[in-house]
Amino acid sequence: MDGRITGKIGFGHLLLVAIARNDTEAELEWMADKVLDLRVCRDGEGKLNRSLRDVGRGELLVVSQFTLYGDCRKGRRPSYIKSAPPEKAEPMCGKFAQMLRERGFHVAEGVFGAHMHVHLVNDGPVTLILEKKHGS
Repeated sequence: MDGRITGKIGFGHLLLVAIARNDTEAELEWMADKVLDLRVCRDGEGKLNRSLRDVGRGELLVVSQFTLYGDCRKGRRPSYIKSAPPEKAEPMCGKFAQMLRERGFHVAEGVFGAHMHVHLVNDGPVTLILEKKHGS
């Protein structure tokens, strides 16, 4: 990247999104609802009891991150065989961001396949992996 800011949010969630080879729109729909309904926002007592929907505000930054599917069990070079190829992953990342917008939230996006500098202020102890198993 050339130093320009392509996506920026305030209060909300940074979503590092990896699309698997076998993912379909059903997984995207599940993930969009799950992200918005997770109770990871603080309530009046400081407990993680509220979702972005409960809070009624919040923004999302969607950044594609195929390396999340890196398999490091063998050798010293990760295998990315579980990641969807770019021609599938790029439109699916865009579709996921659009699904979040359709649910009423402001969504910023990174640039697919670009070398990006992502800056995060992590306000709390929450980092999660969301993955829906096929057939569940």
